Amino acid sequence: MYHARFKGTHYEIGLKWGGLLLKNGRSLLEGVPFPITEERISFSRQCLPFYQEYYPEVLEEIEGIAKGQKIPSDQLLAVLLGMYCIMPENKCSCVAFKSEGHIILARNSDFLTAIEKLYMNCIYKFETSGVETSGKGGLTYSFQGNTTAFVEMEDGVNEHGLAIGLTSVYPAVLGVGLNAGMLLRYGLERCRTVKEFTEALKVLPIASSQTFTAADQSGDIAVIECNCERISVERPDGRRGYVSAVNSFHSEKMQRYVCRDIDDWNAEERYQTIETAFRSDEMRDMEFAERLLSGCYGFICQYDRSTGKDTVWSAVYDLETLEIRRCEGNPSRKKFRQDTRFLISGQ
Repeated sequence: MYHARFKGTHYEIGLKWGGLLLKNGRSLLEGVPFPITEERISFSRQCLPFYQEYYPEVLEEIEGIAKGQKIPSDQLLAVLLGMYCIMPENKCSCVAFKSEGHIILARNSDFLTAIEKLYMNCIYKFETSGVETSGKGGLTYSFQGNTTAFVEMEDGVNEHGLAIGLTSVYPAVLGVGLNAGMLLRYGLERCRTVKEFTEALKVLPIASSQTFTAADQSGDIAVIECNCERISVERPDGRRGYVSAVNSFHSEKMQRYVCRDIDDWNAEERYQTIETAFRSDEMRDMEFAERLLSGCYGFICQYDRSTGKDTVWSAVYDLETLEIRRCEGNPSRKKFRQDTRFLISGQ
């Protein structure tokens, strides 16, 4: 897993990183595992006005990367803005729960083994942290996140103790707007609480279909299932103190958008494994979360790597103890390690 620390304005971060990669002989476009088709280019152009209105800072970062890489920005935009929308592939599992002394969000990221060396853990410290931004989001916050695609984030936690993880869902409907990875990063960068993130999703134009599992330091946890037409928010009332998500919708409100004849990488089996784990009487702490993600309660990460898919990282965030642990690889084979480089404020 590639580790990066970013500091400065969005444009400066992009320019420096894109140039550093080029200096070391790496072209981002050459590592893209799908063709950059006219469909993707056209789709990104349709989405672009919504990013300009709601999240212009991320476009500044992409422009900086393109200039540093000496590549056309429209090609990079086609890659990034179309993700989770056209040919969606990410298959992940996520859970959040509370227990005495713990507020935990835990996530497995399941994706393609062919590009696993390109996956990133990023720490963003903005020059504008705590300063009003140009978009419709207010302040901007520092965060740590993990991603299979630079710029976008798939799980992470910000300086105020808001943690979010996503799972992609095959789109029964497709809109134009922000995609899952950009929406999650927006939440980390702009929101302090689950409530703020949920309210933001009600305003932002959503392109893709996905779930967001979110937790904050107040103990508020929720799963948000959403697409371009509808949003469903589920909190743990009646669910024994936890929420969970895989690559399908489970709320009654979103059942009309479930696509059943697709390869979802055993999503329902992974969902039932989470249900099994929470029926146990074990103490619900970080070790419990690690055992769950590692497959101790049933199938959740035990992929056959020869098929080209696997769990490529796992992350556990405890917002009560302010601890971050990450396994860089499949947790059934590799160990979780504590990451102390990014400090949650504890406020």
